[in-house]
Parts: sequence; structure tokens; C-alpha cells
Amino acid sequence: MTDTTAAVATATHCPYCALQCAMTLTRAEGASAGAAVVVAGRDFPTNRGGLCKKGWTSAELLRAPGRLTAPLVRGDDGELHETGWDAVLDLIAERVVAIRAEHGADAVAVFGGGGLTNEKAYQLGKFARLALGTSRIDYNGRFCMSSAAAAGNRAFGIDRGLPFPLADLDAASTVLLLGTNVAATMPPFIGHLTGAQDAGGLIVVDPRRTATARLTDEGRGIHLQPTPGTDLALLLGLTHIVLAEGLADAAYLADRTVGSDSLRRSVAGWWPERVASVTGVPAPTLRTVARRLAAGTGVYILTGRGVEQHVDGTDTATAAINLALALGLPGRRDSGYGTLTGQGNGQGGREHGQKCDQLPGYRKITDPAARAHVAAVWGVDPSIIPGPGIPAVELLQSLGTPGGPRALLVHGSNVVVSAPNASVVRAGLERLDLLVVSDFFLSETAALADVVLPVPQWAEEEGTMTNLEGRVLRRRRALTPPEGVRDELWILAELARRLDAPGTYAVDAREVFGELRRASAGGIADYSGIDDSLLDAGAPVHWPCPVGSLGTPRLFADSFGHPDGRARIVAVSPANHDERIPAQGELTLITGRLLEHYQSGAQTRRVPELAQAQPEVRATLHPAAADRYGIAEGDRVELSNGRGVIRATALISRDVRPGDVFVPFHFAGDGTANLLTSDAVDPVSAMPEFKTGAVSVRRIEEAIVA
Repeated sequence: MTDTTAAVATATHCPYCALQCAMTLTRAEGASAGAAVVVAGRDFPTNRGGLCKKGWTSAELLRAPGRLTAPLVRGDDGELHETGWDAVLDLIAERVVAIRAEHGADAVAVFGGGGLTNEKAYQLGKFARLALGTSRIDYNGRFCMSSAAAAGNRAFGIDRGLPFPLADLDAASTVLLLGTNVAATMPPFIGHLTGAQDAGGLIVVDPRRTATARLTDEGRGIHLQPTPGTDLALLLGLTHIVLAEGLADAAYLADRTVGSDSLRRSVAGWWPERVASVTGVPAPTLRTVARRLAAGTGVYILTGRGVEQHVDGTDTATAAINLALALGLPGRRDSGYGTLTGQGNGQGGREHGQKCDQLPGYRKITDPAARAHVAAVWGVDPSIIPGPGIPAVELLQSLGTPGGPRALLVHGSNVVVSAPNASVVRAGLERLDLLVVSDFFLSETAALADVVLPVPQWAEEEGTMTNLEGRVLRRRRALTPPEGVRDELWILAELARRLDAPGTYAVDAREVFGELRRASAGGIADYSGIDDSLLDAGAPVHWPCPVGSLGTPRLFADSFGHPDGRARIVAVSPANHDERIPAQGELTLITGRLLEHYQSGAQTRRVPELAQAQPEVRATLHPAAADRYGIAEGDRVELSNGRGVIRATALISRDVRPGDVFVPFHFAGDGTANLLTSDAVDPVSAMPEFKTGAVSVRRIEEAIVA
């Protein structure tokens, strides 16, 4: 960009995690696809001008090789060929009509994503239920926040990741982080932990010695390193100490909760020494942590996927909430409980209709009043809105089976890499009569599709996102998409027209947001008072925000979301999950994320700087385990169990326990960690068991291809 070239700066937000860090994109005037764009951090409460590696390099995606710029249709030769838009949309509509006629409306399914804007998430849910007439819709947020959401709903009557602004953590004296490696997943977050570190009160629970765990070094806190899958027992033990030592907030429990007696009974048997025998965390450390949590003001308990992505994830998150309630934290001005939303619009994506059992505004699809309200906004009779569908894992398992979906439309998800027991998912996709994938690169899922539709990237679209605080933000278009790319709102409208769908389908994001506001009015996630002028001005607007309100940055100050205003304490207890326990000669598999990559890696693996830093999947083993299996640093290893086999390069480190092996889940092909993970699900949230499992490990010799 020369000095004589006019520069255009666009204020927007990062395309990755739920921090939604603010940034400015600067480009030459008139620039479009392929033009150089300069990224700069922008002051904002979550990131304060900072960005992580992914944010700083995010503009590289806008001109990365392999960008899809024309619809693709699989021909008789088995290859994908470029096709015109009218022809491809006609083809999809014809195939959908034929499949519905032969197999029924639920034979067509939709799978959405937590990275879609609020407008696209809303329109996708409306399209599925009205244009397709199907109940078979869910999204990849089921793999992210469902356990935390289920626990929050049953305890508080409302599900918002952080019920307070992130900046409130700045004044904390004690922060308990369970199952979240924020130093790698959302690095600007750690700037909000310095107060707790300075006070020696950062407490990190993680079986690995992660970058976040190392923030506790030099007297800045405590790292608890429990056996994988024992977080529930750990939390019961901490609550036992709080109650047994008279550290609980008795007045709070009496005035603001229901169920404290059942809590006392449920934790009575979890004395510190028993918990130590289960978790491996010493009893004196448990007592120290419990007393620290009860010692004063500025105390926060925060959970992440590490404790939630389990078959008992809802109960584990509930146990964390119970501990917070016993301490009297939720709703206090200087303390609280929260859960850290992962995907960029993981919060908004689950509020407006992508989940199989929900309508916009976080309304239950089985509630007659909710159905009537949304139907009135849509201009249809409530009776034509299908009932609840089935959650993501069950939906994917049913693909191509008798009575299951014969067609699937995928928006914003790469299920071949991101779903558990991935070989089963791939087999289901291959059984379909029609697979349509909307994406901007040929992801591993798109490569299997019958039809691929090219859509805009983040900097090429308008809309809104909702960050981990429940704050609604503007996503602004900085570039014109490449010629041939079409926005999902336009695609859905064109398909709806071809399907003679009831209702209307706007293609302008602001018009769709206006409809979303009306549909959400009066719901738990009420966006009705959020107008364009507030968003354009950058006002801190947190839902619920009914008409006439400026939003609700802090929930629960006076009451919780249940009719009586009280929080519900739900007694929980551990159950035996034999598959987590490694047999003789096996290791416990732990999965997670790396600093350089995001989700399935479909985007970050295309950024040279990030790919060079983490080019391949590495399996991290403790030196003792490596010695036992005869494995050296850099060796090729094979990990296997009854579901699949992956290959990785060995990384030897004391950051993992001797009985564990850590594998990141960003890689495809024979490095796909989810080939090994279980699709057994939590009975409440339908969250699969992503985080732990048993695997065999062996060193292998691989032929070198010249």
C-alpha cells in the first residue's frame, strides 16, 4: 500500500474464539478478494488491543490458496466440477423434493455451526423447519457448550456463558479455572488474571501442566493435576470441606437457593482423603484450595471444555455450580461463576434455533406459547413447525440408516474431523443420497460432498455475533467477496423460493436481525431492544435486552431465572465409566487444543505461519511412558483402540502425567484425534466423551517416500 493510495479502515472482530477480540482491518480503497489487508488490535474490554497468533494472522485466510469461488457438483466421473448457481440450486431443490416425497420431511437434515453469525444461525433454523419441514437440525455447538448450558439452565434457569463482564475478573483475588487452557485457546484472556496471580490466588485444575497451569508458578497460585475424568469427585471434595468446616455462606443458601440439604447429603462421603485416593490431588492441597475460595471477596469459579466434554459433563458442571452456590458467589457484584464459551458465536449460535429443541430467543420448541409467538413472527400457523429433533451425535449416527436422513446440508462445520468416532460419521456421510456443504475452502467434509457452495469469509460479510459475556457485537464487511461467492442468507432465500416455502427469507443481514429481535422478544435470550444504532456505536449491550432496556451486563443480582427467583442445587455423584480406565499396557488419551490452531484446523492449517509452527499432529508422552514403550522424541507412533487408529510424531514432556497421552484435535487424515474418541453421550446434554479414553501406543517404522 503506497502513500498515495487511499486506505480504508474497518472496525470489526476476530473470526475465531468467543472473546471476539476487537481489531481493525485496513485495505486499499476499492480492494476486493486477494487484496492485502493489514490487521491491528483495537481497544476493547476483552482484549484491550491485544491479539493472539491466530488473530494477527487472520487476514491471511482472505487470500489463501484454494478459495472456493464457484459451486461444485460431483459428476458421473466422481469428481467435483464447477457449475452455475441457478443450475446447482435447481439441482438441490429437485433432489430435496424427491427425497422428501419418498422418505418424508425428516429424511432431510441440517447441521449448523457455532461460527455462523446470529442472522445466519437464525435463518438456518427457520429454513430447516419451514422450507424443509424437518425436525432434524442440530449444530457443532452441541460438541462445545451443551453440558455447561444444561447445567446452567437447571441451576439458574438461564444459560449465558459469563453472567458478568469479563473485566470484572480484573479485581479478583481468587480465580478457580477448571478444564480450560486459556493461555493457548484465548491468550488475551490471561490479562484479566493478573490480579489473582498477584494475590497468589490463581488455581488451575488440569491433568496436564499447560501454559495456563504454568501461570501459577512462583507463588502466583496452585496447579491441581488430577487423574483425567475425576473432576466431579474433586469438586464434591471441595464442597465437602466448605460445608464440613463451616465455610459456606449459610444466609445465601437459605435466601437464594433450593436444595442445600440434598447437597450436604451428597457430599458427606467425599472427605479429603477419599478424594485424594480417587483424584491423586493431596488432601492438604484440597483443604488449602477450599479455604482459599471461602476466604474473602473477589472469588470466581470458571469451567471449560476439559470438565464438560464427558458423559458426566453436565453433572460435573453442576458440581462446580453447587460449589459456587455454597460459597454464595453467583450474583455477587465482586464474585461469580461462569463457563467459557469456545466458538466465535457459540453463545448466539445456540440461542436462535440451531439446536434441535429450541426456537429463537432460547425458547423451547415444545412450549405452545413459544411456538405461537415465533409462528406469528414467521407468518405461519404454529402447527407446521416440527417438534423437537435429535441431538448432534444421534443425528450423525443416523445418517443413511433405515428411517434416518438421506440428505444433509452442512453450514459452518467440518464434522469429518470434529465429530467423535469420526470413522462412523464418515461412513454415514458416504451413505447419503445428497450431501451439500457450504464453505469457503474445500474442507475434509466438503471434499466428500455431492454439492459444495462457496460462501463469504468473516471479513466479507455483515452481521452480529454474541461473545462469551453475552455481549452482542457488529461484524462489518471489510472486503467484497470473490465473484461467484454467495452469502448463505441469499442461498437459503433462493432455495426457499424453489421449495415454495411458507414465510419470507430476507437476504439483508440487518433485515434478518430485525426479525430475529421480534422472534426473541419475551424469551430468555431477548434481543428485542438491541437496535442498529446501539451496535454501530459500540455500546456494551448484553442480553437479555428487552425493548426500552440497555441490556443486562450482570445477571442474578436480585434473582435467578426460575419462577421463584431461587437457584436450584442439584445433587450429583460420580458413576463408573469403565471405558475411561486404561487396561494393562494402555494409556489414557487426553484431547485438546494448541495455541496455533482452531477447532478442526480447516482455517488455521491454511495459514503458513501457523502451519509451520504446528505442521503435524504430535502425541505428547511422559518420559516414563516413552521409556516403557521404547519411544524417543520424534519417533512415529501409532495410537489405537476399538474405534480407530491414528499416527503421530512423539513429543516427550513432563507436562503430561506418566499414564496419559495428549493429542490435539486440529488435524485431518490419519492424524484425526476423533478417530479414537467415543460417541457415548451425556444423558442430559448429549455431549460426547471427547476428553478421555483408553488407547494402546506403539512405535512404528514408516517408509520414507523419495
